[in-house]
Amino acid sequence: MKRLEQRWDELIETYAGLSDTEMTAPGVTGGWSVKDIVAHVTTWEEESLKHLPHILAGTRPPRYSVAYGGIDAFNALTTERKRSLPLAEVLLQRDETHRRLVAFIVAMPEGEFVRETRARRRLRLDAYGHYPRHAAAIRSWRRRHR
Repeated sequence: MKRLEQRWDELIETYAGLSDTEMTAPGVTGGWSVKDIVAHVTTWEEESLKHLPHILAGTRPPRYSVAYGGIDAFNALTTERKRSLPLAEVLLQRDETHRRLVAFIVAMPEGEFVRETRARRRLRLDAYGHYPRHAAAIRSWRRRHR
């Protein structure tokens, strides 16, 4: 939890103080805006919430290669689905989803965190290991646009 919250706070800090215009300007990562990145991070937290119960029950979630044609295709599909959402809605989804993820993690068995488990790996890939990549992209974009 400590690592997740620290990296979450670091991500949020990268876009703190940006105007709505700056949040929606494309070009942060490819054609993505900060808003698109926030929606993307939220999508992956949603994926954790969707698949962690199955992982904890000992089953395997469907492969993205089978369900969507790969992770890149999944990312493209979900980005386009959320692109038309207003910034306020994206930020609300961010907050609600993150709150739900934290509550889920707090309720998970402690044994899932004392060693590398499938659940811990999923959280690392979808959440606390995912945030820094996007935080770095936003910081780099902000340096370029000062």
